[in-house]
Amino acid sequence: MANPTTRGRGAGSPARRTLTAAARAAAKRTQRGEQTERTERMAPERQPSGRTLLVEAPGDGWDDPPQPSPEFAEAVAAAEPAGPAESAESVGPADVSHAGAGTRRRWRKPLPLALALLLLAGLVAGAVLGRQYLDGRQAGQARQQALAAARTAAPVVLSYDYRHLERDFARARAHLTGKFAEEYRRTTKAVVGPTARKYHGVVKATVAEPAGGGDPAASVVSASADRAVVLLFVNQVTRSTQVTGSRVDLNRVRMTLTRTSEGWKVSAVDAL
Repeated sequence: MANPTTRGRGAGSPARRTLTAAARAAAKRTQRGEQTERTERMAPERQPSGRTLLVEAPGDGWDDPPQPSPEFAEAVAAAEPAGPAESAESVGPADVSHAGAGTRRRWRKPLPLALALLLLAGLVAGAVLGRQYLDGRQAGQARQQALAAARTAAPVVLSYDYRHLERDFARARAHLTGKFAEEYRRTTKAVVGPTARKYHGVVKATVAEPAGGGDPAASVVSASADRAVVLLFVNQVTRSTQVTGSRVDLNRVRMTLTRTSEGWKVSAVDAL
């Protein structure tokens, strides 16, 4: 006896078979839609192509290609997207040249700065050396001038004669300056003058000279542009009623001289 539940492939009512086929078709359409969506998501975006216009040639042909109409140019411009090409074109040769010039200028800046520093250092060194040379030259001139002034002043300042004291003291003061000139005036008036008159004192001073001849014994101890110290060996011959005959004193005298508007003047005298 056959199984009552077993049916053939074509078993079932026509209505049921129709519903089953429709369900399968709907399922297939759903699957195809999902696959299409996945494919579109994975594929790169495509830009729509521009519109193409067909131009028919005339019967007798033409020698030159036809010029595109304004509508065609506008359509092509509208269809082409703005991409990296426009960005590249926006930077023209002039901009590139300016950028290169800016780079060169940035590289060139340290060189002028270094040259300026070297020039400044050279100017400073030149000024210092020039100043040193000038100071040395002035000091050399000061030594010669101060030494000559000391040799001239020493016999006048350290000599006097009781018979014409005022004249001798006035001549001596002409070689003096500053406080020492006033000190000399007070000392000669209060001490030297009265003593010389009382004892008929006469003092004759000379700068010592070498036995074999030559320049007087005087030398510069120190000198600057405005001040000098000179050491002199001075012989003083003194005669008076208090001395029998003449007395000779061999003295070492240190004179300090200062440059003034009237030349080098004695500003101090010290007996050593």
